[in-house]
Amino acid sequence: MAVPEAPFRETKFGLVADVDGWFVLNARDSRWRDFAPLEVACDFEGKRRFRQLGFNISVLEPGRPLGLYHRERHQEGFLVVSGECLLVVDGQTRTLRAWDFFHCPGGTAHVLVGAGDGPAVVVAVGARGGPKGYVYEVDPTALALGAGVERETTKPQEAYARFPHSVRTPYRDGWLPDL
Repeated sequence: MAVPEAPFRETKFGLVADVDGWFVLNARDSRWRDFAPLEVACDFEGKRRFRQLGFNISVLEPGRPLGLYHRERHQEGFLVVSGECLLVVDGQTRTLRAWDFFHCPGGTAHVLVGAGDGPAVVVAVGARGGPKGYVYEVDPTALALGAGVERETTKPQEAYARFPHSVRTPYRDGWLPDL
C-alpha cells in the first residue's frame, strides 16, 4: 500500500503537516519556535510528533544554548551547518565549526552553545520511543556558559523553570544562510 502525500495546513506562523504521510517542505516555509533566551528552532512537525526520529534545525546566536546540559537514554546527532558553537560533553569543551558532526550515544552528557561572531545553524536528529530518561547534571562549564542547572534533576520542567515558555513564530529572514 502506497503512503499518501500529507497535505499542509497553513498557520499564521508557517506550514505544517498534521497527518502521517510523506511531504517536502522548505524550512523557511515551516513554522518555527522561539525558545528565547535559548535558540530558535524548526522541527517540521504539526500536531503529531514524528514517531521514530526528532529532527530540528536550530539557530544559536553567540552565547545562546541549544537546551541545557543533560544526558538521556536515546542517541542523538548534531551537524553544524554554518557558524561556530561550543560543545560541552562529559565536562570537556570543544569548538565546532561548519560541517563538524557530533555523534552523541545515549547516556552522554552534553549541550551546544552558540559562539563566534554570528549565528550557528545546527541540525539535530534524535531517536524517539519509550522513556527518555533525562538527567540534567550539574556541570561548572555548562553553568558558566548559561547552559546548566544548579541542582541535578530528572524533570525537564524543573530544569527549565527559569525560562519563559517558547512561542511559535514564522521564519525570519537571515536565520538560515544561503549556502
